[in-house]
Amino acid sequence: MPSKRRISRAFKKAKILPLHKNSKFIMFSDTHRGDNSFADDFARNRNIFNFALSQYYAKGFTYIELGDGDELWENKFGSIFRENKDVFLLLKKFHDDNRLHFIWGNHDMDYKNSKKVKKNLASYYEGASGKNLELMPNASFSESIILKNNSTHQSLFLMHGHQADWFNYSFWRLSRFLVRFLWRPLQIHGIKDPTSPAQNFRESIKVERRIENWIQNNNNQIVITGHTHRPRFPQPDEIPFFNDGSCVHPRCITGLEIENYEITLIKWHFITQENGTMKIVKSVLEGPKNIEEYR
Repeated sequence: MPSKRRISRAFKKAKILPLHKNSKFIMFSDTHRGDNSFADDFARNRNIFNFALSQYYAKGFTYIELGDGDELWENKFGSIFRENKDVFLLLKKFHDDNRLHFIWGNHDMDYKNSKKVKKNLASYYEGASGKNLELMPNASFSESIILKNNSTHQSLFLMHGHQADWFNYSFWRLSRFLVRFLWRPLQIHGIKDPTSPAQNFRESIKVERRIENWIQNNNNQIVITGHTHRPRFPQPDEIPFFNDGSCVHPRCITGLEIENYEITLIKWHFITQENGTMKIVKSVLEGPKNIEEYR
């Protein structure tokens, strides 16, 4: 199936969420939560991510995770949860407030199966009490989400982005096998996976061009993705294709905020203060831009 058909199918079947002047969304993707091993790219940014997400929770934001949240290609979920329990308990707080929405990507494509979601996320075993405790019952994953303003009929189409990457969509099981048994061991020695758009510049360009072509053939529909790990923030006169980046950059995480009907590309990172202590701060990379400008 051509990428344009995969993207169009995701668009038609997208879950609809309301978008209005008072909406507050934070979008991260490609956290690749792992097992805290040498191959776990998320481990170095876990504290940054946890702090940033706790700030968004306190400020009333809704969290949308745009795919590749759990690194299920390389790890069993039990080890992921054990090493990231604090993150999952924070996600539970969003879930309990009905402020959490998941999109599946290629690395967590297992979550297309609701039984797998229930098995991993409905409950967890608490060793101290010896009991199974509730985590995120009724959690669900979507292939795509549309944020829609019913008054202006403007919409933002959210997906992971691997719909434009035929190998990592149609042959994800083969790709998972190669990552798990070939590239993961080599990654420890610094050898990168050439099949991954996030690590192959040429592949990322191909993926982005396919999405751009779809946008131009669909009335310049605003699209927000992850997958390539490359942040994108177009100007209003450019193709309205955004990318939130990833949470596995070497020393920072990037994401997209929507607040006051404005969209902003942000970065959370450490800084060293004059007294020698470290502090996590947020920096604005691009924006904010009023969403109405992208028409």
